[in-house]
Amino acid sequence: MRRLALLAAVLAGDPRAGRVVPPSGFTARLTQFSAAAMAFLAVFALALSLAAGRLADHWGEALARTATVRISAPEGQMAAQTDAVLEVLRTTPGVATARTIPEDEQRALLEPWFGPGLPLDTLPLPRLVEVTETVEGMDAEALRLRLQGEAPGAVLDDHTRWRRPLVEAAGRLRLLGWLSIGLIGAAMAAMIALSASSALAANARVIEVLRLVGARDAFIARAFVRRFTRRALEGAILGTALGIAAVALLPRSGAGSGILAGLGFRGLDWLLPLCLPPIAAAVAFAATRLTAMRVLRGIT
Repeated sequence: MRRLALLAAVLAGDPRAGRVVPPSGFTARLTQFSAAAMAFLAVFALALSLAAGRLADHWGEALARTATVRISAPEGQMAAQTDAVLEVLRTTPGVATARTIPEDEQRALLEPWFGPGLPLDTLPLPRLVEVTETVEGMDAEALRLRLQGEAPGAVLDDHTRWRRPLVEAAGRLRLLGWLSIGLIGAAMAAMIALSASSALAANARVIEVLRLVGARDAFIARAFVRRFTRRALEGAILGTALGIAAVALLPRSGAGSGILAGLGFRGLDWLLPLCLPPIAAAVAFAATRLTAMRVLRGIT
């Protein structure tokens, strides 16, 4: 709270201290442009992180409650083993529904790999049974043991080997988004620090005169901190507004169709980018204050 109060006081500023810093120059444009560009990129990094999180949740929920039983048996035993599998599934706790996947759906699943017109009747394809679990879930190991006894040709696939890599990949992508936001903030802090250092060096004569008339280093530093913090805040507001507008213009699609199709903000997520300008102002405040005090100590 003390730091927030100090930041607010710096933004309000002292009109006399504000005259120490020239109102224009390349440092002003550089600070505003850096803050705007970094805020624009941060909006997209935030959207990417949120979209990756939604995708991980979608993949996890979609695959966690489904399983497949693959039945491989001679033609004469296929129907009997299929009925046995369905009966086992019907009496298994945690199984909501179980249905045999018809041949037309199997053909649709195989077409991307083998092309249209696939003669399923000439291929030794297994019979597939789609299983949907309840919220409580089922005991996969116990079900495997029951299937071995009732239908030796049936194999349960609970999609664990498919689900884990997808969820891990989406989780790492979400972490990468947050890491990108951190790097963007660090880059903005470095650029603002360089701008503040340049402005202080350019006004070395003015600083010497101010010291001669009794101005303290804290007063001089406050003038630079206020000016650069306000410039960063203005640039971040512009960059955030442009970033939100660009994200809003992205095409919309289902959350599960892909990371790019789900890129954007939803619901209350639209409020999160509004936090970027205050964060950018805080970063500029800290970077400029540290730089000003360091440079002032070096000016004699």
